[in-house]
Amino acid sequence: MQISLKSLIGKLNSDCRVALERAASLCVARTHHVIEPEHVLLALCEQETTDFVLVCRSFGVSAGALADDLERTLSGHQTGNGQTPVFSARFVRLLERAWLHASLESQSPFVRSAHLLFGLAGDPELSQFAQRFPATLGRIRIDVLRAEFDSLTSGSSEGRVAPCSAADAVGSNGLARSGADPALRRTPALDRFTVSLTRLAREGKLDPVIGRDAEIRRMIDILMRRRQNNPMLAGEAGVGKTAVVEGLAIRLARGDVPPALRDVDLLALDIGLLQAGASVKGEFEQRLKGVIDEVRASVRPVILFIDEAHGLIGAGGPAGQGDAANLLKPALARGELRTVGATTWSEYKKYIDKDAALSRRFQVVRIDEPDETLACAMLRAMVPALEAHFGIRVLDEAVVEAVRLSSRYIGARQLPDKAVSVLDTACARVALGQCATPAELEDARQGLARLREEQSALKRESLSSAAHRERLAELDSAIERQSKALEVLHRRFEHEQTLVAKIRQAQTALEALPATGASARGSGRRRGGTLDRLLKTLASVQQNASMVPLQVDRQLVADVVSGWTGIPLGRMLKDEIRTILGLKALMAERVRGQDHALEAVAQRVRTARANLEDPCKPKAVFLFVGPSGVGKTETALALADLLYGGERKLVTINMSEYQEPHSVAGLKGAPPGYVGYGEGGVLTEAVRRNPHCVLLLDEVEKAHPDVLELFFQVFDKGVLEDAEGREIDFRNTLIILTSNVGSAQIMASCLNLAEEAMPTADELASRLAPALHQRFKPAFLGRMKVVPFYPISDTVLAEIIQLKLARIRERVAANHKARFIHDDTLTEAVLARCTEVDSGARNVDHILNGSLLPEIAGEVLARMADGEAVSEIRVSAGEQGQFRYSVV
Repeated sequence: MQISLKSLIGKLNSDCRVALERAASLCVARTHHVIEPEHVLLALCEQETTDFVLVCRSFGVSAGALADDLERTLSGHQTGNGQTPVFSARFVRLLERAWLHASLESQSPFVRSAHLLFGLAGDPELSQFAQRFPATLGRIRIDVLRAEFDSLTSGSSEGRVAPCSAADAVGSNGLARSGADPALRRTPALDRFTVSLTRLAREGKLDPVIGRDAEIRRMIDILMRRRQNNPMLAGEAGVGKTAVVEGLAIRLARGDVPPALRDVDLLALDIGLLQAGASVKGEFEQRLKGVIDEVRASVRPVILFIDEAHGLIGAGGPAGQGDAANLLKPALARGELRTVGATTWSEYKKYIDKDAALSRRFQVVRIDEPDETLACAMLRAMVPALEAHFGIRVLDEAVVEAVRLSSRYIGARQLPDKAVSVLDTACARVALGQCATPAELEDARQGLARLREEQSALKRESLSSAAHRERLAELDSAIERQSKALEVLHRRFEHEQTLVAKIRQAQTALEALPATGASARGSGRRRGGTLDRLLKTLASVQQNASMVPLQVDRQLVADVVSGWTGIPLGRMLKDEIRTILGLKALMAERVRGQDHALEAVAQRVRTARANLEDPCKPKAVFLFVGPSGVGKTETALALADLLYGGERKLVTINMSEYQEPHSVAGLKGAPPGYVGYGEGGVLTEAVRRNPHCVLLLDEVEKAHPDVLELFFQVFDKGVLEDAEGREIDFRNTLIILTSNVGSAQIMASCLNLAEEAMPTADELASRLAPALHQRFKPAFLGRMKVVPFYPISDTVLAEIIQLKLARIRERVAANHKARFIHDDTLTEAVLARCTEVDSGARNVDHILNGSLLPEIAGEVLARMADGEAVSEIRVSAGEQGQFRYSVV
């Protein structure tokens, strides 16, 4: 009797199917050409609760010893196969014999692993195979197994498991047949490929979900439909799509849902697990079909949750043919398989939206990023779980700071995900800091070890020569200083550790006191006083630089964000309000001679910080107009440094690169069908990843008018849609455009005039208006504040020269540990050489970098070549303006 291989495999129970999949994986991993009985038996040895292993134990056969014998046999098989292996004729014959015994003698509807032993004994060639293992398989007596089958397989998982497919237990209407065996109504596919979120919610293993009630209600509305009752959660990564589904599971567990949903089980389906090991064609489809059939046949209603639902497209077969999506479509359309999907917007549009038949079966539920207030509420709900997990305390200020700083400085991710990551990391850092050696102590120990290693190496070299005496003397003193510093750090660490332990004990004791009663109040006051004293002592010891953190506070959260972003910690926690109030004075330290421009910028920034500007627009939009080298770009750099924590927060786009109409695609991304689609644009990607920034559009007058029209929506609404349809938020950016239009009018109005005779900023702006309107459209100019910049006077230029020389002094001190000394003659000489009026302060850079520094560099390098250190550099100017210098 010939039985098709597909039918034979379909007769295997779930444990045998798992073993068969494992055997196929072993065959592929070892590059064998065919799947032999040895592969399957070896896979069965790994399943300790199957018939096969229990029978082996009953006859005194160790599964490990049998596995070793099988491994030795497999090591002699031919290898080098690079294609999908096939089943050997011996294995097919084994399946046939096993199925014949199961169906005719055992009256079993499916093949169990013990039936394979009967198959080995029922065929002459296969019995010879078994005799090759006399110490293991040869010890199993088939007659005893046949007579005592039930007792020998007692306790086997195969006695409680249904066949791999539930189709036999399902009627034409999709419900379980009333006459079916109860064993056949079990759900092996659901048990294997899904996790019950409802059960996890009842067991308290899901975090509480706050602030997503509206989204959960929309999901319930959709699930209550008769047909097309499948919500699809769409939102950016990290906004909380999975958390919304967990919130639904919590409601189902509480019974806080309509009566039609109260007995529903919410199961999370793992598509990856469905695909894992499905190397045989048709295996994936059969697994998924089994899941669908079991959901239909389930006595208790089931809702499936599929995370990363776009993975349905192409899973298990070519997209649009035999993939998972097409297998699910009929059940989804009829309402028989209620499914909740989750995916990101980009993947929804790329995969699901293109399949009209699939997308119409889902109702999209938009999951937006929460605002900072709602994100704080979400994190507060997680604090008890974090405190219980780490055994520490989390202050509310840490929650607020985690949301604020992550929203401001971590642009590539979404709330609440990034805030949760920051707070979780801070908690881990505190838990680690209370039991591990702090970084300061480890660094000090390593520094001391490096000094001693260098000392040892130089001492070995000095045995044969008199070299390194000076360095050895320096090392001796450095090691002595480092040892003393290490000892101080170690004592401080032990002191802080003791104080933190006492404070935690006092806090625990204070919380354990009863809330009422006179004795409780008295004891509480005493212990509260003790706790206050301990806290004051710890604060005096730590002095804002803790080695053993007590709790998660705003300082620690800022430290985490600083480590992730590279932004200096002090810039985050300083008083932002005071910085903005003194913004003009702070910018004036870097930008000279433009007080009116700095005041105009400071006024707009103060208004935006006071939340008096339109919240739907960028914080401010300026058009800086003036000659080259007067401080326009430097002002933008100063703003990025002062307002956003560093010059790296300045996003610069050179608009001279966008002189063609089609170049607008470079800013917002290539449209669909063009090269570069999906990679994002220069402008949109920069702001999407870094929404809190200063955006500098340099030389804007050189851009094509069609390119400039792109910014109308940005200036008006604070948003811009990129080529992929995503809305990019510009409301937290400060936008600065620079232009040289009208430079001739500015120079003509201000050149050779005394300071008191200079036109006011408003007068200068009115004189610039004709030139600006000639180049830009009125609608463009009306959306921004025009700020004219004055030419640089000699007095201001002298101040700028002093600033440049001060920066050179800092570089010399940092790189050479030397002093850089100059007198007023140098300033006068550089000023006298600045003859190009149109270049402004850039003249100073050209003179210093092109004349002065190269001459000094030659002398410094010559001394370094001779092995001489540089301790002092003196620079002055002669009567003819020539530079004079001496390097000591």
